[in-house]
Amino acid sequence: MNLLAGEDMKLTIGTVLTLEKDYTEDSEKFKSRVVDIDGDHFMMDYPINIASGKTAFFIDGTQLLVTFVDDYKISYAFRTEVHSRLNKTIPMLKVKYPGDQNLIKIQRREFVRVEASLDVAVQADTESLQLVSADLSAGGLAVNMKSHEFFSAQEELNLMIVLHFSKQEIKYVSCKATVVRNWEQDNRRLSSLKFEEIDEKDRQHIIRYCFERQLELRNS
Repeated sequence: MNLLAGEDMKLTIGTVLTLEKDYTEDSEKFKSRVVDIDGDHFMMDYPINIASGKTAFFIDGTQLLVTFVDDYKISYAFRTEVHSRLNKTIPMLKVKYPGDQNLIKIQRREFVRVEASLDVAVQADTESLQLVSADLSAGGLAVNMKSHEFFSAQEELNLMIVLHFSKQEIKYVSCKATVVRNWEQDNRRLSSLKFEEIDEKDRQHIIRYCFERQLELRNS
């Protein structure tokens, strides 16, 4: 085992990983642990489904969203895929590590906010608007009201948000939201909306979009 390979990495042997299958409708989460590091790959033991406690079997090519906490209690996330399965002293999966430079530092991942211009259909009691977002998180978003009248604070709205992913994938998120505040900035009239009723799978789509958007902004 190449035990020294991870010394200069934020990911180290023994690191506990939280895994989610990427590009799927599943919202299941899994736990695993890094058991070896070899160059730009690491090996982890077979994941355990957090909800059921059962061992999960990922096929080669399974795309994953991985989060972990380093020795300084800082949380990070990255995307990768299963390279292959190995059976040494224990059964394990070989996974590519994208490098520290491609990690996203996170606080509470579900509320990471990113700048994003997305089509948002807004339905209120008296009117229906087609707006564009200014930013997005899994907790809510801000929309550019343009010349439209502001909605009242705490007013409940129905939203349809169009998420465009890098692999030409589109997801439509339907949810309820309430108006948190209205304000003006840089000649824009903005409203902050907080999600009140949203399906967990839709929230996972937003989390994945925000993560992908962070990588896009970092590499631009």
